[in-house]
Amino acid sequence: MAIGLISNTILKASSSPDFPTSNDLIPLNLFDKAAFDIHVPVLYAFRAPTPSNEAMKEGLSKALVHYPQLAGRFITDDHGRTCIILNNAGVRVIETYVPTSLAKQLPFSPASEVGNLLPPLEGVQELLQIQLNRYACGGVVIGVTAHHRVADGQSMSYFTISWASLMRGLDIETLPYHDRAAVSVPRNPPKVEFDHSSIEFRKSTASNTNNFSSSIANLVVHLSADFITKLKTKVCQGHQRFSTFECLLSHMWKKITQARGLAQDEFTQVRVAVNGRARMKPPVPMEFFGNLVLWAYPRLMVEELLNESHAHVAKAIHEAVAKVDNEYFHSFIDFGELSTGKEGEMVATAPEIGDSLCPNLEVDSWLRFHFHDLDFGGGGPCVFLPPDLPVEGLLIFVPSCKDEGAVDVFLALLHEHVELFKQICYSLD
Repeated sequence: MAIGLISNTILKASSSPDFPTSNDLIPLNLFDKAAFDIHVPVLYAFRAPTPSNEAMKEGLSKALVHYPQLAGRFITDDHGRTCIILNNAGVRVIETYVPTSLAKQLPFSPASEVGNLLPPLEGVQELLQIQLNRYACGGVVIGVTAHHRVADGQSMSYFTISWASLMRGLDIETLPYHDRAAVSVPRNPPKVEFDHSSIEFRKSTASNTNNFSSSIANLVVHLSADFITKLKTKVCQGHQRFSTFECLLSHMWKKITQARGLAQDEFTQVRVAVNGRARMKPPVPMEFFGNLVLWAYPRLMVEELLNESHAHVAKAIHEAVAKVDNEYFHSFIDFGELSTGKEGEMVATAPEIGDSLCPNLEVDSWLRFHFHDLDFGGGGPCVFLPPDLPVEGLLIFVPSCKDEGAVDVFLALLHEHVELFKQICYSLD
């Protein structure tokens, strides 16, 4: 579908005597450096009626007052550190017109031609970009890209909800908490208890030359509330109870491993994102804006994964996640303190665009993000889509916009594994 460009401009935060432009430098901390070094794209679709572009831009400008990092830029300071400068250089806002109705283009899927609904992902200086795609019917699709080393998914969900609230003339329910230094204070003396130099980081080496981008297929699996209830009943037999996330991951790990046809004596692991806000002591406010995620690594032999029960697999996931606790987060912070000056020698173990993780997986859960509260005046989004996952073996669990209690699983697999996965992914055997 051809779309027409209306404008491509830079929008700055509103002038405010209470929040003047400071030009302060915010050094990236170790949590930021461990995150993906990419712009993360997301699409939200809203059916008519929707507010005008001018109203949405005015609300966005107000929101940036409270989230100045997003209107800043990356720079290198005199000590060689990558920093965010709070200079209000602005965010890119692209406005387009789509000469058809939104209903004719729905449902979007990872296979849809949605790339032109998003701002560019490469060669971008702006840390946040917004594309407002206005449809002939009055509906709007908002394409968002934000640099992951500025903020994690939890942070961006709070930002988008704040944007919508301010656009509707409401106050931000809870203002963001910005003190990155306060959440990463090392202990005295520092005490590193885990091998972070090989878990979250590795020694700097040449980039992986094996790029599988052309072999990666994106797909979405819709798991109904009824299916999830049956799955949880199967997994939570006996006295132990598991979360929805643990149940879903146990199932997807089994089915993807089966579809990949891995050898029985091979090991497979999952890189599970763990939010540190509630795990650290004292707890960090949920509205903390930045990155505060580390990873758990449940690991099983393929034979054990496929032959043991869902409950056995869910228990392995649960136990691995439980180990990423307050002590682990503080050990990571202490590691950062003792690594000061050596950052150039370390590279995050986050996968690169075009990587294949096989026989392993990586999973992010967005199930607790409040996307359904994202209301610009006409109700929540009818579609929420993280398009084009760039790494084979990456999964994202998202609350479905279709049915209450349902979950959409977005995932990327090699083309040769897709057909068998589709055949078996709904089987609870």
